[in-house]
Parts: sequence; structure tokens; C-alpha cells
Amino acid sequence: MVTESVVDRPHNDRYENDIRHTFQLCHRVLKSIGIYPFVYSHANRSERITSVVLILICCCILQFVIVPFSYYILFYERDINAKIKFLGPLIFCLTTVLRYGYLGAKGPAIGRCIQQMERDWKVLRDEDHRDIMIRYVNMSRNLLVMCVLFMYTGGLSYHTIMPLLSKKKISENFTIRPLTYPGYEAFLNVQESPTYEIVYCMHCVYVLVTGNIMLAAYSLTAIFTTHACGQIQIQALRLENLRKEKKTYEEAVADCLALVVKDHVEILRFTKNVDKALGELFLMEVAVSTLLMCLLEYYCMMEWQTSDSIAILTYVILLISFTFNILIFCLVGELLLGQVNEIANASYETEWYNLSGKRARDIVLLLAISERPPKLMAGKVLVLSLTTFGKVLKTSIVYLNMLRTITEF
Repeated sequence: MVTESVVDRPHNDRYENDIRHTFQLCHRVLKSIGIYPFVYSHANRSERITSVVLILICCCILQFVIVPFSYYILFYERDINAKIKFLGPLIFCLTTVLRYGYLGAKGPAIGRCIQQMERDWKVLRDEDHRDIMIRYVNMSRNLLVMCVLFMYTGGLSYHTIMPLLSKKKISENFTIRPLTYPGYEAFLNVQESPTYEIVYCMHCVYVLVTGNIMLAAYSLTAIFTTHACGQIQIQALRLENLRKEKKTYEEAVADCLALVVKDHVEILRFTKNVDKALGELFLMEVAVSTLLMCLLEYYCMMEWQTSDSIAILTYVILLISFTFNILIFCLVGELLLGQVNEIANASYETEWYNLSGKRARDIVLLLAISERPPKLMAGKVLVLSLTTFGKVLKTSIVYLNMLRTITEF
């Protein structure tokens, strides 16, 4: 009966606007790639039909690039240096398909996390608590805006600027116009117009699709993590207010501690659900980002030898973009880890020494619970934090040295 009353009579009258503000960008991205009905079971018939159409379109666009590109690398290209040059784009293409399928398969698990967030917004009572949650929502939105800028700047530069402005290969009496992803020569003459223009535009559409797929993963991670951080800050604020309200201190401490413990358990359950929904995706992002950063560093060095300034600039932008993308995951993980001591410190400052023995033991229980900090795990292997980000950078340099050693022989 308690749960029904909370759902039917929300304490936060503005929770619908708050939820809409929280998921505004995420909803748009999920709808653009057709994942929305997988996450939200209440999607209507028209949304489901639109989702099927969008998924078919996205899959066709992805295969339009991956199939001929893979064929070209496996069966046509013989030069080892050229294979290495195309290895990075191929890894990105294949992992994008895996990322897309993973988001669809984990849609119900992601939906459960969103439902818990909606319940948390509904039961907000204090305006100060709402201000805390809004502050963290704005933080996640700012992170996503920066992510969009870096992602599409790097992706569009690689797919548009470099093919148009890089040095063109002259073959006898005509100029070969380059494409970002070769391999279409076995199926059609891409140098003729309008075939070249159509393939070129399809590559531009492809980068938008892949960017939205990546952005869906980043937006969900940022929103879930900042929500957990906001909930932890609310519990710390409750304990701080308990310390300040000395007149009703003894009477209020039992109810306050019970509420803090209950909500803290909900936070731990929420982060566990997030780990179940996105844990494998985090591990894939760490591994793929390490490889792509290594390859992009190698490409920059190779283009430096040929003095192709446009290619160098494009690869540098891509390197910054992928570095920032993995930084987003590690940064929100570090942000969550940084909240570990918030409840413990607030509990210790509640003047527990002035409480009765029974109430003091309740504080000990709260301190014991805070010893299990919420954190983001990459496939139960790595904890997402700035330390992990440093390890990714070091590992990419190690792989770069190995790659240089192999290509020299």
C-alpha cells in the first residue's frame, strides 16, 4: 500500500517536467536509432512501427559501409601498411554494430533503471533536494553537449574534410577521388557521377548514425551516474540538517536515520542495476578506445612523415575525440566514487556522542553500510575512474610501441 500511494500521489508536483528535462536529449537519440520501444514498454503502436523502420534503415546504412569495406581489407588490399591504416575504421565499424545490438538487447534492463529514476523524482519532498537533483541533471547535460561537440567534430572531419582536401592520387589522365571507406570498386564504378556523390553522402549519413549510437551509450551513463550522485548528496544533506536541528534532535534522529538507510540501499540497488544494464558496454568501450587511441597515434606519426597536414589535423581531432569519450565514462565513474565519503562524513558529524547508546548504534549501522560504495564496473573487471583513464593512456602508448616495432620489420 505504501508503494501504491507513492506512485499514485507523487510529492513532487513538477516531476513530469523534471523527468522530461532529465531525459530530453536521451529520448531524442534513442528514438532516432529505434531503441526507444525496447527501453520503454509503454510505447504506443505508431512508435513501435516507426522503431522497426528506423532499425531497418540504420542496419542498411551500417551494412552499406561494413560489407564492402570488410571485403576490401580481407580480400583485396595486400599492403600491410594500408591494412593497418584501415584497421582502426574497421574496428570502429564493427564495434558500432555490437554497441547497437547491445543497447537493443539490454533495453528492458535500461528501462528498469529509468523507472527507478522516475520514482525517485516523484517522491522528492524538499525544494532543496530538488535543487540538488536539477544541479546534477544540468551537469550531465553539459557533459553530453561537450561529448556531442567532440564526437561530431572528429567524425565529420574524418568523413568529409579529409576525403575532399587530402592529396588526391593522379592516375594517367584523370583524378581519383578518394572515399573514406574503399571497397565499392568491386561492385560499381564509384568515380563516375552521381555514383561518387551518392556514396559520399551515404558515408556522411553513416557518421550521423554511428554518432547517435555512441551518444545513446554516453547519455545513459551520464544520466544514471549523476542521478546516483544527486541521491547521495540528498542523504548527506539530511544528516547535516539533523545535526543543525538540535531542538528535536533525539526525536527526529530515528526517523531520519531510517529514511537515510532506506534510500542508501535504494542507491546501491540502482547502481547494481546500472552495472547489469551497461557493465559489458563499459568494458567494450575501454578496450576499443585503447586500441583506437593507439592506432590514431600511429596514423598521426605516419602522416607526419608524408607531410599531409589535412590528414594530420583530422587524426589529431579524432584522437582528442576518442580520448574525451573514454574520459566521459571514467569521469562519471570518478564522480560517483567521490561521493563515497559523503554519507560517512555526514554521519560522523551528527554529534553521535550526544546520543543515547541505542541511537549511536544506528549511526554505526549507517557507517557500515557506507563502506559499500556505489561504483561503475567495466564488465566486473575494472572500476571506471580517473585511475583507469590513466591506465588506458599508458596502455595505448605500450601498444603503439609494439605496433611500431612490428611494422619496422
